[in-house]
Amino acid sequence: MSSGVVLITGSGRRLGRRIALALAEEGFDIVVNYNQSEQAAKRTCSEIIGIGRQAVAIKADISVPAEVQELVQKTLHKFKRLDVLINNAGIYTRSLWNEINPSIWAETLDVNMTGTLLCTQAVAREMWKQGGGRIINIASIGGIQAWPRHIPYSVSKSGVIALTRCFARALAPRVMVNAVAPGTIILEGEENADIQHISVDRIPLGRYGVPSDITSVVLFLAQSAPYITGQIFAVDGGRSIDFLTS
Repeated sequence: MSSGVVLITGSGRRLGRRIALALAEEGFDIVVNYNQSEQAAKRTCSEIIGIGRQAVAIKADISVPAEVQELVQKTLHKFKRLDVLINNAGIYTRSLWNEINPSIWAETLDVNMTGTLLCTQAVAREMWKQGGGRIINIASIGGIQAWPRHIPYSVSKSGVIALTRCFARALAPRVMVNAVAPGTIILEGEENADIQHISVDRIPLGRYGVPSDITSVVLFLAQSAPYITGQIFAVDGGRSIDFLTS
């Protein structure tokens, strides 16, 4: 028997894909949202179907209100309900203070923060009608720490954290809203070789994270945790203990 229906934004590849597969393994049916990665999204759906769950890929730019509404309506047309929303889609930009321009700033906030807002609004309306649901935002420890080399990204993820807390208050008691804030997560087979990671010596647990470190927390929030809302789970090996250091 299905555990429910999950919509995951930006889930055709990278961490979103790993979350989708982990939830499918636990019995959820999955809506794989994508904007540009159509082939990757279709491959993810095929893998989910291979697991024995239902899956559909739906294109939508989450920064565009009309496309978000269509995404939700297509989800409901297919599955008749929506139990979990995971706001995963985001863009990671490197911008020093004197390199930020209006285009970089707007694009980063439009996707990371406004997209989270729009999807949460649209889905929350349906969850409220059906009597409940869960929303899980993928934030970042960049929203907890100050990252001077990634200012638009850090600001946008701070916004996601604030949205999490505000919506948790607004939607209680029917809808629970929490966030997961990953640290450095290594996606084997999907990493860009040009990415420079912080030294592992700066991580108290002495290693980088792996996808299962994130998916285990997402699964907990999607399946269990009936008395938790408005919380930010830093999954970073203790890195954010040093509050201000990027």
